[in-house]
Amino acid sequence: MKPETKKECLKRMSYLRGHLEGVKKMLEDDVYCIDVIKQNRAVINALHKVNELILDSHFNTCVLGASLGKDKKKQKEMINELMGIYKTSNRI
Repeated sequence: MKPETKKECLKRMSYLRGHLEGVKKMLEDDVYCIDVIKQNRAVINALHKVNELILDSHFNTCVLGASLGKDKKKQKEMINELMGIYKTSNRI
């Protein structure tokens, strides 16, 4: 993973930790359900953004390296990884 991506992801994960604690507090305080759901969606969207950053870094490092190399086995592994990600993302 690119160092700048790692730094950004860690920063976002720290934010998410705080946000999750806030949502937990909302539940403990019996805050209106729809407000809790809205905050949950914000957390989910933030996690999606972290995944986008990680995936972009993966494409620009591991996948690009494998595609430019001559190792056909490694190229096939990368294709299978990408298909797995695609299939998983369609279920979420």
